[in-house]
Amino acid sequence: MIRRLESLAEFTGRAVAWATLLMVLITFAVVLLRYLLDLGWIAMQESITYLHALVFMLGAAYTLKHQGHVRVDIFYRKFGDKGRAWVNLLGTLLLLFPLMGFIFWISWEYVLESWKVFEGSREAGGLPGVFLLKTLLLLLPLGLLAQGLALVLRSLVILRGEDLG
Repeated sequence: MIRRLESLAEFTGRAVAWATLLMVLITFAVVLLRYLLDLGWIAMQESITYLHALVFMLGAAYTLKHQGHVRVDIFYRKFGDKGRAWVNLLGTLLLLFPLMGFIFWISWEYVLESWKVFEGSREAGGLPGVFLLKTLLLLLPLGLLAQGLALVLRSLVILRGEDLG
């Protein structure tokens, strides 16, 4: 189960890497078109914002899996495997899970209302998929909850002294 949960974070991380490349290419195109040809499209500029949100919201679980989030590392790095497992277990149960549950709960109605009207951009010529962008507010906590569950299970295996093999 740990591997399945972590494979989800790996998959989204790899997809986000491609989205990052796409975002860079679109940004480059926007700059070239604007300054060389005096052309610009709102939808093209909005797509950069959408991709930026996608990268951060979907990349969060991948970053958690690879221990890339900021942490106060004064004690953690000095702990052994079991000490780190305790920190990961308690931090996930007491901080990550409640926070992600709250974000999901508080975002649900907001996202649902956007889906009800298939909300689009307020800008003329903007992207019609604002409701899809807002859906990332639900996908962020779901991805982090899944990766958090993998972290809890991995911590429990370490605390029991079992092999992760």
